Amino acid sequence: MAKTYYITTPIYYPSGKLHIGNTYTTVLCDALRRYKDMRGYDTFYLTGMDEHGKKIETVAKERNLPPIKHVDEIAEETEKLWERMRISHDDFIRTTEKRHKTVVQKIFERLLDQGDIYPGMYEGYYCMHCESFFTESQLEEGNLCPDCGRETSKLQEESYFLRLSKYEKKLLDFIEKNPGFITPESRKNEVVAFLRQGLQDLSVSRTTFDWGIKVVSNPKHVVYVWIDALSNYLSALGYSTDDDAKFQKYWFGDEVVHVVGKDILRFHAIYWPIMLMALDIPITFRLHVHGFYMQKEGKMSKSKGGVIYPDTLIENYGLDELRYFLLRELPYGSDGVFTPESFIDRINFDLANDFGNLLNRTISMINKYFQGKVTAYSEATTPYDEDLRKVAEATVADYETLMDELKVAEAIKTAWKLISRANKYIDETTPWLLAKDESKSGELENVLYHLAESLRIVGILLRPILLEASRALFKQLGVPKSLREYETVTFGELSEITVTKKPSPLFPRLDVKEEVQKLQKVIRGEEESEKTEEDETLVSLDDFTKLDVRVAKVVECRNHPNADKLLVLTVDVGDLGTRQLVAGVAKHYEPKELEGKLVVAIVNLEPVNLRGEKSEGMLLAGSNEKTMEILFVKDLEPGDPVQ
Repeated sequence: MAKTYYITTPIYYPSGKLHIGNTYTTVLCDALRRYKDMRGYDTFYLTGMDEHGKKIETVAKERNLPPIKHVDEIAEETEKLWERMRISHDDFIRTTEKRHKTVVQKIFERLLDQGDIYPGMYEGYYCMHCESFFTESQLEEGNLCPDCGRETSKLQEESYFLRLSKYEKKLLDFIEKNPGFITPESRKNEVVAFLRQGLQDLSVSRTTFDWGIKVVSNPKHVVYVWIDALSNYLSALGYSTDDDAKFQKYWFGDEVVHVVGKDILRFHAIYWPIMLMALDIPITFRLHVHGFYMQKEGKMSKSKGGVIYPDTLIENYGLDELRYFLLRELPYGSDGVFTPESFIDRINFDLANDFGNLLNRTISMINKYFQGKVTAYSEATTPYDEDLRKVAEATVADYETLMDELKVAEAIKTAWKLISRANKYIDETTPWLLAKDESKSGELENVLYHLAESLRIVGILLRPILLEASRALFKQLGVPKSLREYETVTFGELSEITVTKKPSPLFPRLDVKEEVQKLQKVIRGEEESEKTEEDETLVSLDDFTKLDVRVAKVVECRNHPNADKLLVLTVDVGDLGTRQLVAGVAKHYEPKELEGKLVVAIVNLEPVNLRGEKSEGMLLAGSNEKTMEILFVKDLEPGDPVQ
């Protein structure tokens, strides 16, 4: 039976559009999840939205919207962003969902009944932005919030309290006995120091606003947002319901990882474990805490301006380019800095020069010297072969260790060691000189085989990082699907390959000056005057022809179990077999209406998980403000191309 792996992001606060600082956590978890998938784990990836609290109520009021309307809009926008970024999550939990509310209310009443929550009166300084209370001694000068630096207000209200003090020593003992519980080490030390100062009981309800989950036994109180939010890690798995199979499977499984930013360390390292202790639920998770993406002027912040949004970078540079930079540039346990110069340099030097050029040169030489085909060769060797193979072997071992330790940036650097060694191998073996001597033909083929095999291994290691480039590498090298899997990552598995006749660059080089200026304008919020609305809709013919659009027959259709707007379709695409599609057409079509119909679908998109169901393509439909119509066809067969 496969080992299990449950990984979570924090659930994001829907106060506005997500920038690349917010996006990093989601991409990091996506890469780790894809790595574990590649290793054969049974994985479950959770993300979502934290939708209650005074701040949301205030923001919605400023927009003249009901709070639910505001959070619905942000949640929809966020889910579209994750879809565009091909985030492979299994569930998108929202704290306004009934499945979550019910669990939170049960948890609160249980803790109240057993005395771990008790009524009282709270007086303290409240930061609306952080949804946190602070004592006077914790505030910065001027009664400013110690976490975000904003003004706080002094409040007094009736409240319920969680007995943190009761579990203080128990939590300290747990951390000491489980040194890997919080990573990196520096964050664990912060938590231990905070605990040793002594814990005050935590206010866990509010009466001064209504936008939250009501306390069942005293409805004038709403559950404090952090108690509400933290419970999502259980509610999404079906904890305390009749269907808790996922909870039993993943919470008590082999690995549980919470990934959070350093700003919410205390809530996840202190409040959450204490909640679990009080509920008598084992603390099975490992907490990984990362730094922030900064700009030269400091932390990236919408309120200060100068924010970079992922949509902008994807549109202008590509998804892989964004993923690579985010995952490569943030050091383990520290902050990273985003500058236009560093972003463009990573694309040009790492992706275009080191990686892309290695593939292009290798394919070009195989075509030039061997008509596009090479086989494994062992008799005619060079003095450099063994070292290249050793570097490949060490790279795989180091990569596994680093990924398992959640050190993704370091794992990427390790993969680049093999890329660098392969580039050096070309200089050492000088294939262009070997080609001039017919007696060296075997040696030349051996060299090109070693290069192709090194690239195949690199492609496997980078699959969780570079979603498009790794697939393009395999396709251009002609690597069969069976040799793209992680179990074949050892050197020498490739017996023969036939490469593409005309390689295309994985990452075209960019004009540094031009692109830096463009990004600087984006950061300052300036529009490019020469760009028209019409320009935004133009794509190249080459981009369009990459889409594989086919006629598909709907074999089966059903309602999505976790989303009212979605249908799940099984379609027959002729020789391509069957595909599962998830489409947002449930408001316009009943499942039985679609079964047996011929539709049009894009069938070569990267699979994504939409609310727990895999979608392996896209159904085509037209829409306007009034209705939506699926594109149906007649007199064609499943699998016929649509051009």
